[in-house]
Amino acid sequence: MQLDRLDEDLIALLVDDARRSYADLGASVGLSASAVKRRVDRLRAGGAITGFTVRLDPGALGWSVEGYVELYCRNRTAPATIRATVARFPEVVDASTVSGEADAVLRILAADMRHFEQVLEQIGAQPFVARTKSVLVLSPLLRRPAAPLPH
Repeated sequence: MQLDRLDEDLIALLVDDARRSYADLGASVGLSASAVKRRVDRLRAGGAITGFTVRLDPGALGWSVEGYVELYCRNRTAPATIRATVARFPEVVDASTVSGEADAVLRILAADMRHFEQVLEQIGAQPFVARTKSVLVLSPLLRRPAAPLPH
């Protein structure tokens, strides 16, 4: 999908606060509320905007431990098998297949270290898992949603 500068500006404003009204967005970019609505509808229909969500603070919700787990699978485990298995764990908040030695990387949130260890043990006990390797996050340095490529 081709984005022009106004589309990019609207996306940046929505990333910052998706609850802004069309009138407020329009005032920021110099368009009417109806023109903004048409653009946002076009961005949604074209797949550039896939939805609107809330960003949460995991710590405020009781998740005090965060870790990344490299998953090493036996034989040739299909990505769909990995996804179906890790999707059963609410603590797994991101999962991706990756290049390199590991087959997948998981981002796990847990209430405490024991909880993290329990989740890691359960994932490691899956029949297709050969081994895991984990690292714990000490301090998040930068977290931001994806935005249009700069020109």
